[in-house]
Amino acid sequence: MAVIFVGCAATPPASQMLKVEEMAPHSWAATKEGKSGVDRNWVQSFGDSSLNKLVAEALARNPDMRATAERVLQSQKAAFVAGAAARPSLAAELKGDRSKRQFVGMPFGGSSVENGSYADLRVNWEIDLWGRIRMGQMAAISDAQAAELDAKAAEAALAAQVCKAWFSLGEANEQLRLAKRVAKIRDDSVETIGQRFEQNLGNDGGSASQYRLAQTDQATAKAVISQRESEVRMAQRRLELLCGRYPAGKMKGSTTLTKMPSRPPSGVPSGLLQRRPDVIAAERRYAASVSRLEEAKRAIFPVISLTGSAGTASDALEQIINNNFSTWSLGATLTQNLLTGGRVKGEQAIRASKEREELARLQGVVFGAFGEVENALVLERWLKLRVKDMQKASSLANDAAMAANDDYLEGTGGILTLLTAQSRAVELDSQLLVLRRVQLENRVDLHLALGGAFSL
Repeated sequence: MAVIFVGCAATPPASQMLKVEEMAPHSWAATKEGKSGVDRNWVQSFGDSSLNKLVAEALARNPDMRATAERVLQSQKAAFVAGAAARPSLAAELKGDRSKRQFVGMPFGGSSVENGSYADLRVNWEIDLWGRIRMGQMAAISDAQAAELDAKAAEAALAAQVCKAWFSLGEANEQLRLAKRVAKIRDDSVETIGQRFEQNLGNDGGSASQYRLAQTDQATAKAVISQRESEVRMAQRRLELLCGRYPAGKMKGSTTLTKMPSRPPSGVPSGLLQRRPDVIAAERRYAASVSRLEEAKRAIFPVISLTGSAGTASDALEQIINNNFSTWSLGATLTQNLLTGGRVKGEQAIRASKEREELARLQGVVFGAFGEVENALVLERWLKLRVKDMQKASSLANDAAMAANDDYLEGTGGILTLLTAQSRAVELDSQLLVLRRVQLENRVDLHLALGGAFSL
C-alpha cells in the first residue's frame, strides 16, 4: 500500500531552467557598471503617492485583471481534476422494480418469475503503480503555476501602462501650459508689430507682410491650444479606462512630469532567469511538456484497478435497508493494451514534438528578455545624454528669444529674427517635454525588463 500512496502523490515538476542557464552571459553588454541587488518597489520609486493609488485601483478594478484571476482559478481546479483518476471513485445506485411473467403450459398450471430491488455502493480505484496519472497531474500543476506567473506578469504590465498613461497626462498638461504661454507671447508680438504697422514704420519692422506673418503665428498658437486640450482629455480617458472607470475625461492628473528617479540595479543576466515572471512561466510550460511526455511513455504499462461493491438485494423494496439481505464483492482487474493501431506510439511522438516546441519557446522568451534589458539599458544612457543636451539647447533658445525681443523693442532687431527665435524656443521646449516623457517610459520598460517587483 505504501507504494500505491507514493505513486498517487503529485508535486510540481522539477525546474528545467538549467536547459537555458548557459544562454546567460556573465554581464550586460550595454553597461559595465552593473549594480548588484534586486529591483524592488519600482512603482514607488517615482515618488508619487497619487500614482501609487491609481496603480492599486487599476489592479483591483481593471476587467482584464479580473479575467486573469479567473484563468488562474480555472488552472488550479484543472490541476486538482487531473489527479482525480488516481483517487477512489464511489457511486451509489438504488433500484426497485417488480415484474411478473406467466409461463402457460407448464406443469401445475404454469409459473411466474418476480424481480426485486437492490441498493449498491460501488468503489473503483486505479492503482497508479507506474506513475502515469501522477505525471499528468504534475503537468497540470505546472500549467497552474505558469498561469499564476502569467497573472504576475499581467499585473506588472498593467502597472506599467498606468505609469505611462500618468506620464502622458503630465506631459499633456505641461504641453497645454506651454501652448498657452506661447499664445500670450504671440498676442504680445502681434500687438507690438501692429502698433508699428499703424505708424507705418516700414523697414523698422512695420510692414504688412511682417504683420500678417505675426498674425499667422498667433492663429497657429491658438490652434495648438485646442490640440493640447484634446490631448489632455484623451490622456485622462486612457487612464480612466485602465483604472476600470468610465472614460468621462474628468480624472485630475499631475500638472507636471514626474522627476526622473535614480537608476535601478541591473544585477547579472543569470539572475533575470529567476525574477522575470514570463521567463519562469515559459519554463513551467516546458516542464509540463516534459511530464506529459513521461505520461505518454508510461501509457504502455498495464492498468491495475481495484473494484468493490456492497449493498443489499431483496424482492421487496422495503427490505433493501435490511442487513439480512446484504451483498458484497471485491475484485481486481489488469488491463494491458496489445494492439492500439499506433495510437500510443503516435501520442508519444506528438508529445515529444511538443516538448521540443516548448523548449524552443523558452529559449525564445529568454533571448527576448535579454534583448529587452540590453535595449532599455542602452536607451537609458543615450536618453540621459539627449535630455542633457536638449536642456542646454532649450535654455540657449529661450535666451536667444529674449534677446531678439529686446533687440526688436529697441529697434535694432528685425521681426523675422524675433519670430524665428520664438518658434525655435517653443519647438525645443516642446521636444524636451516629449523627451522627458520618453525617458520616464523607458525607465518603466527597464523595470519590467529586469523583472522588478513592486508593492503599494
